[in-house]
Amino acid sequence: MCNITLVLLSAGSATRFRKNQPVKKQWIYIGSEPLWLFVANRFLQMYSFSKVIIVASKEELNYMKNFDDRFLFVEGGKNFRQESIQNALKEVDSKYVLISDVARACFTKDMIEEIINLKGKADVIVPSLNVADTVVYDDETINRDKVKLIQTPQLSVTKILRDAISKKELYTDDSSAIKSSGGSILFTKGSIFAKKITTFADLEEIKCLKAPNEMYLSGNGFDVHKFCLQKDMFLCGVKIDSKFGFEAHSDGDVAIHALIDSLLGAIGAGDIGELFPDSEEEFKGIDSKVLLKRVVEFVYMVGFEIVNVDITILAEKPKLSKYKQKMRKTLADILKLKQVRVNIKATTTEKLGFVGREEGIAVMATSQVKIHNWKSK
Repeated sequence: MCNITLVLLSAGSATRFRKNQPVKKQWIYIGSEPLWLFVANRFLQMYSFSKVIIVASKEELNYMKNFDDRFLFVEGGKNFRQESIQNALKEVDSKYVLISDVARACFTKDMIEEIINLKGKADVIVPSLNVADTVVYDDETINRDKVKLIQTPQLSVTKILRDAISKKELYTDDSSAIKSSGGSILFTKGSIFAKKITTFADLEEIKCLKAPNEMYLSGNGFDVHKFCLQKDMFLCGVKIDSKFGFEAHSDGDVAIHALIDSLLGAIGAGDIGELFPDSEEEFKGIDSKVLLKRVVEFVYMVGFEIVNVDITILAEKPKLSKYKQKMRKTLADILKLKQVRVNIKATTTEKLGFVGREEGIAVMATSQVKIHNWKSK
């Protein structure tokens, strides 16, 4: 029976990687899979673990759950890697735990087998590389034979690691924590292929990562709001000259709400109510453009580009023709699109239904996205 749990750390903000582009490194697509899933499947092809835990940021946690139900998803720490490991270890009940960063994607089978075969030989098994170049520290040349480059994954005795990282001190890896607590370390040969992705330029040196599949995805959104007095009307982020607005928890911009649902639908991320529930005080009266900006940032962050959107507004009143161009520009700026890729139509229902009775407005929206091709950059 397997007594090793795999923990993959994917909660980082990827600040250095995102310096000049919007996608987080854990969400670049490798074929048809985001990097974190590609790495998880790569591990599972090499070994049968008792449990696989994916540590993710709070904002991405629920979205990740839609990809694969074989894994246990745990919320990561807000500031430090160590907090993420502490959260994951609460769910580990095996004797050993193998911890790795999803940013280290091209580890080899030989490397993993060597680490696992050494379990029990020390409190932590650590892959490392020797240094070939001259090493200078604080302007002094030091003996390079005493320098090692530490890699992941690292295999630890669960109880010893749990105790080691329970202290206030912060450590950059598992072995540092275990050593500080008096535990034993066994170094084993790492792999030059297991380079960690830190910046976007690192992708050029990592050869196992193939280009993303060319994939276009579409989503639909539909929303309805009834009219109410003593409230400003906003549609597509534009204030409309009207004696009434919309009954809603937010500013009631029914067009943006439908658009948000279409974007979330395209990437498989649920609906607006899941992200911005109307029971939350922070969203009361909020400008819907703020919500749309958050969703657009999320769409780009998790590996997609928006291709185009098409919105149909069904209303007997007010008349909207004079606002349509401003609506297109407002949305195009938020969506990071040219105006021609934002189409807005307004029509009536020929006096039929609640729209025809002038009780409110309905909006339909369609969005198309595509996987961000990081290989072409």
